Amino acid sequence: MTRSDVRLLPVAVGAWAVTLLGVFSAPMTWWIAGGCALGAVSILVVAWRRAHATTGAGLAIVTLAVMTAALISVGSALPARTEAVESGGRVVEVIAGITSSASVGQDGRLWFEAQTASIGVRGEPRSVSVPVRIGVEPGDGFDLGAEIRVVGEAAATDAGERSVLVIYAGEAEIVQAAQGVFGVAADLRQSFIERAARLPEPGAGLLPGLAVGDTRAVSTELNDDMRTTGLSHLTAVSGANCAIVVGAVFWLSALCGCRRGLRVLLSAAALSGFVILVTPEPSVIRAAVMAGIAMLTVLIGRPRAGAGMLALGVTGILLVDPWLAATPGFALSAAASAALILFAPPLARGLARMLPAPLALAIAVPLSAQLVCGPIIALFAEQQSLIGVVANLLAAPAAPVATVVGMLACLAAPVPLLADLLAASAWLPTAWIATTATTAAQVPLAQVLLPAGIPSALFVAAVSAAIGVVLLRRPSALSGRAQSWWRWSRRCSAIVLIVVSGGGAGLAALDGPLAPLRTPEGWAIAACDVGQGDALVVRSAGDIALIDTGPEPDALRSCLRSLGVERIDLLVLTHFDLDHAGGVEAVEGRVGEVLHGPTSDQADQRSLDRLEAGGAVLHDASAGLHGVLGATSWRVLWPQRDSVAFPAGNDASVVVEFAGGEVPRSLFLGDLSAAPQRMLMRTAQLTGGYAVVKVAHHGSADQEPGLYEAVHATLAIFSVGTGNDYGHPREDALALLEATGSHLLRTDQQGRILIGMQAGELQVWTESSVGGPG
Repeated sequence: MTRSDVRLLPVAVGAWAVTLLGVFSAPMTWWIAGGCALGAVSILVVAWRRAHATTGAGLAIVTLAVMTAALISVGSALPARTEAVESGGRVVEVIAGITSSASVGQDGRLWFEAQTASIGVRGEPRSVSVPVRIGVEPGDGFDLGAEIRVVGEAAATDAGERSVLVIYAGEAEIVQAAQGVFGVAADLRQSFIERAARLPEPGAGLLPGLAVGDTRAVSTELNDDMRTTGLSHLTAVSGANCAIVVGAVFWLSALCGCRRGLRVLLSAAALSGFVILVTPEPSVIRAAVMAGIAMLTVLIGRPRAGAGMLALGVTGILLVDPWLAATPGFALSAAASAALILFAPPLARGLARMLPAPLALAIAVPLSAQLVCGPIIALFAEQQSLIGVVANLLAAPAAPVATVVGMLACLAAPVPLLADLLAASAWLPTAWIATTATTAAQVPLAQVLLPAGIPSALFVAAVSAAIGVVLLRRPSALSGRAQSWWRWSRRCSAIVLIVVSGGGAGLAALDGPLAPLRTPEGWAIAACDVGQGDALVVRSAGDIALIDTGPEPDALRSCLRSLGVERIDLLVLTHFDLDHAGGVEAVEGRVGEVLHGPTSDQADQRSLDRLEAGGAVLHDASAGLHGVLGATSWRVLWPQRDSVAFPAGNDASVVVEFAGGEVPRSLFLGDLSAAPQRMLMRTAQLTGGYAVVKVAHHGSADQEPGLYEAVHATLAIFSVGTGNDYGHPREDALALLEATGSHLLRTDQQGRILIGMQAGELQVWTESSVGGPG
């Protein structure tokens, strides 16, 4: 990389650093801005007095000036944001313009970004312009550019969040539908989505996501598979989509004999139109700028200028929207673009030693992006895809066709016959991508789970650097000392990869086929460590009951694999909150009977329908229902049949008791609060002598002391996630159970917990001895 390539990088890095300081430390913003401005002036004065300005001094002045401008941009937005934060925790009326596409959240609401015109109590609006995130009941017309009025509860966000408030709307109305180009784009998108919905699966739900970034029809299962295989960027209107559009127009215009300048203009025009079509929300504009810079520097034959252009693009975006500095998406876009410009070409040359040049380049592009973005992903997410490069290679031929032809089908909406033909043509490559994601996600070790945070990011960065050093070709014209350093770094990198590969293979074996060998034979009750959620297993005479599934499938799969559990004879879904039923996918097709609490919406019913389709027999659980599991018996103690006192959810959680055989007498309380706990005491006539109690609601403070005194359990299980945002288990709950004489067992401190009986004595095994027996 030449000197001109890196000259502007300090400007971008400095602007990014001080912007982060500003958005996370708002009171210090103007002080830091003043310091930067003073520094720039001081250097300018010194250079003027000496009548000689060096390149370094000029760069320092520019960097400090840009840093000052970035902080001024942050500071100028703070008064409105501070005023809006005062509405947090209140019911407010908001008039706002929608600034993003809408997507369905896990709570079933339709979520989108908006820029407010006013915020206040009903009938008393105050003119405030800040970005907010709004959730409404699903409906039509919530398109970018539309003006809406909503009334709902506002919650203030954390420092650094781009949206100042999150608003849970109880009322919502369209004041003015999207107008002009935004209205035309919304109509085209809606027509295309309806046309795609008539196509068969796989592919029908994914096609709008690939073509115009609308993922509302993508199933949860396919979305998870896309994320596992590193293909989710194809539906997020990421830099990849924008790069496909730029590259396609540049190539087509070249075939038509257009000169390079005209090709660049046409590509830029096509990218602008694509941004409008898929909604010019901040994330899309960011991706378009990054991808446009990266692709055009390559296409015009000046990749060495790419780093400088990328630095300018990053700086410009931060000056316009400083709060993007704290978003993972912005960091990933910048990193992926930098990888394409700086890392992919030398990586392709290194791979060309072993592979044909076209194949080396095809591998280098996704591999460079994954190696550079991996450490950033590890800061925020637990999943690291190991099959992403292969999946992207398989999907690579189909992605441009699906994106471009799908977009043309969207634009051809006024000509239905042509639009149908193009949509059908785009369906085939889309189905290929969906099948690739679904198939690749089932490959063993398709992804690994690492705890999100700085240690994991450093570990992934070290492995990524080692892979890069091993694959890169030795630079030419190295001095003798540099050659020695290069050989030493390659050897160290090879050792790192050998150690990591060997350790990974060993852990995979221990977590896979050898997992049951690490589990004691005599267990009867297991509390899986699935984070902030419940997943408890009861075993009797070879039969298995599972009480709840935790928040996500992978953690449950790992626990069941370690226990040697292949089939679930009885699944108890106490209620349908994510932390209790989010991992149900892990057992679909492997369940005999299901006891479930009351459903509250269609999403709950869909979960049950999938279990039933997999061969399970469904039962509405209510007090009095009972049965046998192996040599032990079970009975449901709560909720009362046809009771309207407690709505579906925590207070209508299924409470089930197991007793008999080799299973210690145990009581699983779901997420009951104190009020239904008192009712349970009156209706179930609980008596002492329980060996195990699963404490209600992860040990929240809302407990009924009389219930635990009546149960008088020997062991109390707190199924809880490490460092959870709820503060579970609460000190009050811990003290309450200790006062009843229970021994406390916590999955956040001790990991997976196993309980068994031998000769009438309770036995406990835990993964860690912190806070209890090991």
